[in-house]
Amino acid sequence: MSERERRICLLTIYAYRYGAPLLVASLAAAASLMVAAEQMDTLGARTVAASPADASQDNFRSAVVRHGANATDPDHAGIWKAAMPPKGTMHAEFENSDPIGLSAGVTIKADCSINWVDPDSGKRYCFSSATSLIVFLDAPHSYLARALKNWDRINTVASP
Repeated sequence: MSERERRICLLTIYAYRYGAPLLVASLAAAASLMVAAEQMDTLGARTVAASPADASQDNFRSAVVRHGANATDPDHAGIWKAAMPPKGTMHAEFENSDPIGLSAGVTIKADCSINWVDPDSGKRYCFSSATSLIVFLDAPHSYLARALKNWDRINTVASP
């Protein structure tokens, strides 16, 4: 038996010997955390709603009020909307459509809060999510080529 085969054999034995107890311990810990979460008193959690009077102050609470963190409409709720550019102020290629969606043949509108400027051309591209941008950055030129091809096809079909 070679040294490599012996090591593989030992690793297999250790995996069988110690793997099961570790798995059982992990499952037990997860189950106890789930039970503890169910028993938590959610009514005891304290929430402080921001009031319009707070909007005049220059602090975190005023940002919450200005950006509608108390809103129930999902398109306008949340402090992350503070990073969104005001509507109509940012323009990008493909009429603000996500290049990843276009490369797949689908038009996905983006609000341009996540964008990228091509260092070669200086053109701006908007993305609907950070995941879309990260995937795009793996091969930007190939995604842009496919997006442009599909954009031309989509606009040709849409126009008379």
